[in-house]
Amino acid sequence: MPSILDAFALVGKTAVVTGAGRGIGRGIALALADAGADIIACARSEEQLLDVASSIRALGRRCEVCVADVVAPDGFDGVAETVTSEFGKLDIWVNNAGGLPDATPRYLTRTSPEEWDAQLDLNLKAVWTGCTVAARLIKAGAIINLSSRAAHGGHIRNGPYSAAKAAVNSLTETLALELAPRIRVNAIAPGPVATSNLLESVGLTEDQSDEVLKYFPVPLKRLGTPEDIGAAAVFLASPASSWITGQCLYVTGGF
Repeated sequence: MPSILDAFALVGKTAVVTGAGRGIGRGIALALADAGADIIACARSEEQLLDVASSIRALGRRCEVCVADVVAPDGFDGVAETVTSEFGKLDIWVNNAGGLPDATPRYLTRTSPEEWDAQLDLNLKAVWTGCTVAARLIKAGAIINLSSRAAHGGHIRNGPYSAAKAAVNSLTETLALELAPRIRVNAIAPGPVATSNLLESVGLTEDQSDEVLKYFPVPLKRLGTPEDIGAAAVFLASPASSWITGQCLYVTGGF
């Protein structure tokens, strides 16, 4: 009988990870590679991509980098071309790119139409676009969307972001129905992870990251890490979750 650990292996799989240059995206890309997948790492910063690619290759996996702006009209064209020309197949697509475009939380009633559009374009429209591209490229496999703990309940001064992430959950549920049984579609909702975007939004430096816990009552008494989210992504991408679709996995330390 095969080991249960074999169900979590991604050997022979190919994965796209958007926003892979740093933070949670980097953690997801490295975790998928450590589980055996080859990676197409996408982000706006070539320097960051080359750094993560070096780490992935050190694990013995293949990594191709693709500089891409997910909110641009043709933002995924190069990604699709890289998948087709370099790998010829795709098994996993992770829509990770997102966040506060200018690291500024806002009240809904004090958000301009331009600021609203920027939030929705990055955190919802880019996810929808990524899913439609992935649906064309994946014959059978998994799509993982990054939601947020902010999608659950009301969040003062973070309304536009929260609304976008709540919509990501709805999008995930609907696409799971549309693409079944060929492609499973799930989401991960991280709690507070001390990314540069989060730290900047609350006015803290990297050295002050533990102070983020003052803003979030996390029962497990620590911040999340990119590795925590990467482990969840491995689960949702692997055969271990083969009977799971249309779900959002909250990885929040109990918050």
